[in-house]
Amino acid sequence: MAQVTLNGIKRELSTRGYLTELRKKGYVPAVYYAHGEENIFLAVPETKLKPIVFSAETYLINLEIDGVGTKTCILKEFQLDPVTDKIIHVDFHGLKAGEKVTVEVAVHLVGTPIGVKEGGLLQHSLHKVEVECLPTEIPDKIDVDVSNLKIGESIHVKDLNVPGLRFVSNPEATIVTVIHKTLHKEVETTAEAPSTEQAEPEVIQKGKKTEEEK
Repeated sequence: MAQVTLNGIKRELSTRGYLTELRKKGYVPAVYYAHGEENIFLAVPETKLKPIVFSAETYLINLEIDGVGTKTCILKEFQLDPVTDKIIHVDFHGLKAGEKVTVEVAVHLVGTPIGVKEGGLLQHSLHKVEVECLPTEIPDKIDVDVSNLKIGESIHVKDLNVPGLRFVSNPEATIVTVIHKTLHKEVETTAEAPSTEQAEPEVIQKGKKTEEEK
């Protein structure tokens, strides 16, 4: 599992104005939590955080907090601004030896399916799966061999078997499937067809509430 070092500064205030000023200075408000420990409120540089958040990999983070020390953790949750997609808050989950953790791991497809060689199309639907395991057993990625997939066949979460991992994601969720090209074209045509009905306005909230919203 890839490791990175991330520096952070401890913070005390959680008011809207204080957090806004932190963000203007290039910091992202964050919380570190771990079983048996008090939560630590901190802020981390946005430029250093971006490669971790916008990556398919799961990183083991050595979080160096001024005045506190180094905490080994993973990025557990993050929140993006619904308009700008800027990172506005993150949660770090502290790791302890012998204590299992739930984490998302990237799915890496291996091989060329038989169905693709026969003219089908590969659809990769699930790019990450949630697993439970010990910190020392968190994999960089999960390899899924798709070589034997024929047209119309799929691989689901329940089909995966990796020693040391318990899959938490919905076992019926489809990871990858091979479909007919004609089916793909029909789906595209349906998606592009103009609708004669006027939809109700929809408000979408992305992520969890920030501290100043609670």
